[in-house]
Amino acid sequence: MNLRYSSFLVLLLLAFGCGNEIEPGTAKISRPVVAGVRLQTARLANQPLVYEAVGTVQAGITSNLAAKNIGAVENIGVREGDQVKKGDILITLDQSQAKAGLREAQASLAEAKQALAAALAAAELATATYERYLSLKRENSVSHQEFDEVAARQRQAEAMVSAAESRVKQAGAAVAAARATLNDTLITAPQGGIITAKLVDEGDLATPGRTLLILETTGGYRLDLVVPETYIDNVYLGQTVLAGVPALNLAGLAGTVSTIVPAADPGSRSFLVKVSLPEGVPVKSGMFARGEIPLKTGNQLLVPLTAVMRPGQLTGIFVVDQESVAHFRLIRLGRVFDGQVEVLSGLHPGDRYVVEPPEPLVDGARVEESS
Repeated sequence: MNLRYSSFLVLLLLAFGCGNEIEPGTAKISRPVVAGVRLQTARLANQPLVYEAVGTVQAGITSNLAAKNIGAVENIGVREGDQVKKGDILITLDQSQAKAGLREAQASLAEAKQALAAALAAAELATATYERYLSLKRENSVSHQEFDEVAARQRQAEAMVSAAESRVKQAGAAVAAARATLNDTLITAPQGGIITAKLVDEGDLATPGRTLLILETTGGYRLDLVVPETYIDNVYLGQTVLAGVPALNLAGLAGTVSTIVPAADPGSRSFLVKVSLPEGVPVKSGMFARGEIPLKTGNQLLVPLTAVMRPGQLTGIFVVDQESVAHFRLIRLGRVFDGQVEVLSGLHPGDRYVVEPPEPLVDGARVEESS
């Protein structure tokens, strides 16, 4: 491009270097002619507008695994990066106290069952005695006092059976609770996924609420986008959002808006929008990503990327006037759309410009349009 401008300067010097021999207003500027130039007229195009929101890739489900009870960490069976299945045992806590509690509960259950068996036997005897005395009473062969005593013993036996049954139920519940406490010493995977963080070591004390492991599912990832309040009305559930992950050179991923957090961040005045990504996308949680939020369509001035010239730090385009003279004009560019670029300033609708400037073309040259 420097050669083009040098040639143009030489032509200007030749045109004005003859001094007083040229009468003002009568000289003709000698311009280089460049033939076979393809021209195009700048026109507004109806192009869909989008807002490019930035965000972070997140796992579809992230589980912070913690213990339900206090206990020392006895064994850790996984490391960061390990793939696990649902139900796999990940961490084992100290089970000595839980096992002792289970044995005690089981012993109490066995004792309650024995007491129930004895109560049932006594009740069976009391019922048989009562039925005999009832027959004797009908024959007036037993006194009222003797019959009342037998009937009272029969009712007492039935009450003892009921009490024994209640103790068996209580003991059974205690056994179930003790088994649950023992099961709570095993930290298992609630679903299949990858261990992304191990926050405890063997011998540490696990307490309720303290995160021991972080498990992320691998089946589906989502994109958490930050959308300013200005554009949140353009977002709706089920909307298709094109996403891209620059680190992996991924673009055009068709995501679906799954969640719109209804409350805005008071600091940034923005909303969190969660976009479900397609299955099988090779992304990792925490990666930087972008998402295109469709807005409305608008008239934009677009030119082919081939028409834009960048000599040095400048950005411009060759505009051809009515006398077929090319002039290099500085322009300001916007977004790129599939081989075309938006011109924000420097070019106006109706201007003719060179689509693919050839090498000989310089500012001030006359162009001959290709047929």
